[in-house]
Amino acid sequence: MSSTNSDGTTSDSSVDRAFEAALYGTGHTALDTGASLLAADPAVDAELARRGQEFVAAAWRRGWQPADVVRLVRRDLDDVHIRLLAALIRAQAPYDGPRGPRWQAQIHDLPPETPPRADRFSHATAVLELYRLLLRLPALEPLEGPTAKQTRPESRMLTRIRALLAKAEATGFPEEAEALSAKAQELMARHSIDEALLASRTSAAKDTPGACRIGVEPPYEQAKAVLLDAVASANHCRAVWNEPFDFSTVVGFEADLEVVELLYTSLLVQAQAAMTKAEAAQRAGGRKRTKTFRQSFLAAYAHRIGTRLTEAAKAPVTEDLLPVLASREVAVTARLDRMFPETTTTRLRGVSDEAGWVEGAQAADRAQVAPRRPLR
Repeated sequence: MSSTNSDGTTSDSSVDRAFEAALYGTGHTALDTGASLLAADPAVDAELARRGQEFVAAAWRRGWQPADVVRLVRRDLDDVHIRLLAALIRAQAPYDGPRGPRWQAQIHDLPPETPPRADRFSHATAVLELYRLLLRLPALEPLEGPTAKQTRPESRMLTRIRALLAKAEATGFPEEAEALSAKAQELMARHSIDEALLASRTSAAKDTPGACRIGVEPPYEQAKAVLLDAVASANHCRAVWNEPFDFSTVVGFEADLEVVELLYTSLLVQAQAAMTKAEAAQRAGGRKRTKTFRQSFLAAYAHRIGTRLTEAAKAPVTEDLLPVLASREVAVTARLDRMFPETTTTRLRGVSDEAGWVEGAQAADRAQVAPRRPLR
């Protein structure tokens, strides 16, 4: 319902006039005009929040997920907008249908909501800036995933893998990190095969590939996208990079998607630590080309890791596993083709620092990605 103001107008019309000016107008003063209208009418607050929830729901219908929008707002706007967005997403959540565990995890990871605002005009300006971004979100490929009723609790295997990788990233001793990460990689391979065999022998055979989005954010996003692609390919998944919106969509079966997220995140942590150490040594020697060194370092790291993972993926399997793995690969490829009927190939740019390339390749050789044991 609309409330009536002292001048006879309604709060709804105040919001509509503010939106007409700020969200659909093109003049230099459009945003200030809309914010002034909202700031002058305290009765609009509830309606303004309701409209924001509608913008959020519309984003979900266009294929966006909470983490996608938070990532974009963090890139293009400010912290206050992220907190406003978090409040809107939480307020809209009760009106959603069943969502999968990835979605629920994204809701759980939302930042705290906005603190009390300093003044009405500043608050209204921030709200309109956020709504303008939400309004202009394009449609994305939908990620149909399992609902909460169809999912199982995280397996003990994944819990062990997470713990091993966390220890490998935290330790300062390379030998210990190697042992921990090698064990984690062994468990990853076994986990994937166990899930495939279970699906082939039970009613889970009707399981179909899913998809998730993983952030690939600046700086040096091209090299990071190449690294993620290598990790996905080695773990029976496929990745497609969306450069404008800082993410890659990874398609695969759920057990493999979980492994890709874990390994990619761990390798990024290891790469960052190795790059920081190598860069410090370069600066101590008088070098100043930090940006080109980092770009070349990460490009070489991603290239070399891809080679290592490809070699590891060639481990022999017994003949009884071949039909199972082949059918799953066909299903993943079919899902990818449906989601992305047209893709293009991007080549790495800006790789010009020889020392960065050499250091990155050496760091990749030291990274803890042990070859998989033969599958049997």
